[in-house]
Amino acid sequence: MNKLNKHKMNILKKYFFLFSINTLLFFVMIMSIQNSNTKNKVDLIFNKTVPLPISFIVGCSFISGSILGGLLTLNFGNHKNQSSN
Repeated sequence: MNKLNKHKMNILKKYFFLFSINTLLFFVMIMSIQNSNTKNKVDLIFNKTVPLPISFIVGCSFISGSILGGLLTLNFGNHKNQSSN
């Protein structure tokens, strides 16, 4: 039982670290693009967004990819650990 609790705490620490680092990156990105003059619209499926700074679009793409990549590697690690037991 103790081994299972350690494993859950380890996963919880990884999730906390993942979201805290990406939240910090998001706030740094927001602070750094305050004076960005180059703006572009994002073309969604049904309509377009308001003009957004290009650095915001690229930064959000990077951060969302970082979060999804971190979540995928955490899930693959869980399946690998469970199958070896």
